[in-house]
Amino acid sequence: MATQAIRLRAEILRALAFSALSIAYAKLGAPFANPVRIFHLQNLTDQNILYSFDGITVHGVVAAGGFILLDVTTNKSLDQGQFIAQGTQIYVATILGDTAPTKGSVYLSVFYGATN
Repeated sequence: MATQAIRLRAEILRALAFSALSIAYAKLGAPFANPVRIFHLQNLTDQNILYSFDGITVHGVVAAGGFILLDVTTNKSLDQGQFIAQGTQIYVATILGDTAPTKGSVYLSVFYGATN
């Protein structure tokens, strides 16, 4: 009997050190290799950061020491639901006028569904 199970798989951890952050958006790792179901962005620096899905528009702020967790489609079948598109690139920047971070890194973990 064939299984209908979907396995949760992780892409490689994306990271950017505090020293690489500025008011100009920087790429946070590589574009997504798969449609993303779970998106976990952690700001483990000592300053607030901005994040963007296109490198131009501010889509959100993550407080120093904080995180954002988007659980987009964990309770759906492999091809149902909404996903963050394969090929999406995430960008991060410091906030204009704020002090630059002096320690830590920004991390992004993403998870996708697979049948194997």
